[in-house]
Amino acid sequence: MWNSVKYFLVVVITLAPGSLLTAQEEEEGVSIKYSDSDKEAIQKIQEAGAAILEVAQNDNRLNVAFHLGSGEIGDEQIATVQGLGFIVSLNLRGTKLTDAGLAPVISCEGLERLHLEKTGITDAGVKQLASLEKLSYLNLYGTAVSDAAIEDIAAIKGLEKVYIFETKITIEGVAALKEKRPELKIIPDLVVDKVKAEAEAVRQAEEAKKAEEEAKKKAEEDAKKK
Repeated sequence: MWNSVKYFLVVVITLAPGSLLTAQEEEEGVSIKYSDSDKEAIQKIQEAGAAILEVAQNDNRLNVAFHLGSGEIGDEQIATVQGLGFIVSLNLRGTKLTDAGLAPVISCEGLERLHLEKTGITDAGVKQLASLEKLSYLNLYGTAVSDAAIEDIAAIKGLEKVYIFETKITIEGVAALKEKRPELKIIPDLVVDKVKAEAEAVRQAEEAKKAEEEAKKKAEEDAKKK
């Protein structure tokens, strides 16, 4: 699948989007033999300002985090991830990433977690994400993404969780997304939050009414004693 990478797995794993590894598969892990060109690419990512960690002791695929880098991180620096299928998690929080700079990100076919919070991503950028078949986690917090992206979020087949806090997505947009993808965890869930808020308002109104009635009853009883 990825020309520059040779995968040597202790166990052959075939997973549908969103599936979990079995306990045995997790224990046996994933081992990648990195080529010289892979190592050079990883070095360039580090030089561009990213921190890199292996997924686990028994899984040497990579978590790449640009949000911890010093200096300005934009499309040029992020482009260093181009075509690297062994990147599982990519954190671009607070970078200067734009919609135009997403192409290298989309080329990382192994991505399962993508942090785009506080970036320049818009609805046009979200439209590009559907090709990431393994993507299960997407964070859009603090972006300009709106209801216009609902169809495209729903089209990310493996997506299990999406963060939309401080975006332009409305309660109507959330309702539409829930209808299309009822299993998707949306944070915050504006529809649920509204129901909870309305229920709380009813509860408070009932408590206030009860307190008022009790106060009135007590006042009447006190008046009778006099």
